[in-house]
Amino acid sequence: MMNSLNFPILSMITYLPLAGILVICMIDSKRLQLIRWVAFGTAVVTFLVSLPLYFMFDNGTWEMQFVEDVPWVSQFAIHYHMGIDGISLLLVLLTTFLTALAILSTWTAVTERVKGYMVSLLFLETGMIGVFCALDFVLFYVFWEVMLIPMYFIIGIWGGPRRIYAAVKFFIYTMSGSVLMLVAILVLYFMHFKATGTYTFDILDYYNLGLPGNIQMWLFLAFFVAFAIKVPMFPFHTWLPDAHVEAPTAGSVILAGVLLKMGIYGFLRFCLPIFPQATINFVPIVLALSVVGIIYGAMVSIAQDDIKKLVAYSSVSHLGYCMLGMFALNTDGLKGSMIQMINHGLSTGALFLIVGMLYERRHTRLISEYGGIMKVMPAFAALFLLVALSSMGVPGLNGFVGELLILIGAFKSSLGYGLVATIGLILGAVYLLWMYKRVMYGQITKAENQGLKDMTGREYAYLLPIVLFIVWIGVYPKPFLKTMDASVDHLLEMVNPQTTAHLDGAKPSWLNNVFARVDLQQVAKGQGR
Repeated sequence: MMNSLNFPILSMITYLPLAGILVICMIDSKRLQLIRWVAFGTAVVTFLVSLPLYFMFDNGTWEMQFVEDVPWVSQFAIHYHMGIDGISLLLVLLTTFLTALAILSTWTAVTERVKGYMVSLLFLETGMIGVFCALDFVLFYVFWEVMLIPMYFIIGIWGGPRRIYAAVKFFIYTMSGSVLMLVAILVLYFMHFKATGTYTFDILDYYNLGLPGNIQMWLFLAFFVAFAIKVPMFPFHTWLPDAHVEAPTAGSVILAGVLLKMGIYGFLRFCLPIFPQATINFVPIVLALSVVGIIYGAMVSIAQDDIKKLVAYSSVSHLGYCMLGMFALNTDGLKGSMIQMINHGLSTGALFLIVGMLYERRHTRLISEYGGIMKVMPAFAALFLLVALSSMGVPGLNGFVGELLILIGAFKSSLGYGLVATIGLILGAVYLLWMYKRVMYGQITKAENQGLKDMTGREYAYLLPIVLFIVWIGVYPKPFLKTMDASVDHLLEMVNPQTTAHLDGAKPSWLNNVFARVDLQQVAKGQGR
C-alpha cells in the first residue's frame, strides 16, 4: 500500500461535516439563513478538500492510496484503517459534490426544523464518505450503520404524508441485510484465524484467503443479501419507491446519487475479491436478476402517473445495468458498471432536483397536473430535456458511455443477456420521453400553470454543475475512466479462473435454453477486452 500525502486527508474529508454540525448546534434555531449558509459552506469546503484526491491520485497502481492505519481496539485487532483506490475515488468525490448541491436545493423546500435537517444531511455525509474509505470490517460496519440513522430521520420527519411507513420500511430492510453482513464478518474473522493463526478485521487481509468453496457460498450469500437490498436489486427493491416518493428532494438526491451505490461498491470491495469461486457460481443468477430488474423497472416506470415515482422506479432499471456489467466479469463490463454508478448519481440526482423544482411551484407531482410548461419555463424545459436524454443514454452525454461499456461486456458474456438489456434501453426512452411530452408539451390546461416562474439563480447554481459533468463525461470520459484501469485489472485477477474450472456447464438448464451459454472460464479471465 502507498500513501500520497503525509497528512490524514481522508479523515479530514470524513469528519469536516461533523465540524459544521458543531457550529450549527451553537446557532439559534430561529436564524434559519445562517444555519443554511453554514451547512452549505461546510459541504462546499468538504468538496474542495476532496479535490486533491483526484489530482494526486496515482492511476498506475491498484494499491490503496492516502492510507491511514492506526490501532483502534487492539484486543480484537480492530484498526482505524482508511484508504481509497480506483474503485472508491470517484464515489468519494461524487458524495462531496452531490451533498453540497443537495443542501443548496433545500433553501426554500424545507422551512421547519431547519437545524435538525441540516445536521442530518451533514451527519449522513460523514457516514457515506466513511463507507467508501474504510478498510477495516468493523470500521466499515460502523459507518454503514451510522448513515442509516440520519436518512431514517430525513424521510420520517421531513418526508411526505406516508413518511413514517417509508422510513420504517427503509430501516427494516436495510437493517435486516446489515445483520446478515455482521454475522458473515464474524465468521470470516474466525475463519481467518483458523487459516493463518492471526486475528484481523483488515479487509485486504481476506483477499485471496482461499476459503473452502462451501464456506464461500454461504458467506457470499449473506453479503449478497445485504448489498442487493441496498442496490436495490429485484426482488429486494420494494422499499425504494416508497422511500424516494416520501423523502424530501435533497433526501431523494442523496439516496439515488450515493446511498444506492454503496450496495454496488460492497460487491466490488467484498464479494468479488474475497469470494471468487462463489462469485463465479452466482454469475448466472445475478445476470438473470439484473436483466429482470432492468425490464421490470422500465415497465413499471411507464405505468406511473407520479413523476417522482417514475424516476424512482427508473433507478431499479438503471442499477440493474450496473449489476449486469459487474457480473459480466470482464474489463468493459466492470468499467461500465463503475462509471455508470457515477452517471446514475448525476443524471438521476438531477432528475430528482428537477422534480423538486416543479413540486415547489405547484405542490403536486402528478403528470396530469402539468402540460405545456415549456411555454412559461423555456430554460427549465431545455435543461430538463438534456438531463432526460442523459438518463436514457443518448450519445454525447454521460449515460451513453456507461451503458455502451456495460452492453459490450454483457454481449461478451452472453448474447442473450446483452439482447434483453438492449430492450431495456428502448423502454427507458419510452418512459422518459413520454413523461417529458406530457409535462412540457401541449396546451396549458391548468390555470395554476399559467404563472409559473422559470428557473431562479439558485436553481441554476445547483443544476448547471451537474449538467457540466453530464456533458463532460459524455464527450470526454477518459479522465474518469483512467482512474479505475489498474483497480479493475487487479480485481479481475483476484477472481481466479482456476477456482472455477469445474463449474463449466453447471449453469441452470432453463437458462441454457433461453440464453446463449455463459462460458464461465472466459468470463473469469475477462477475455475479449
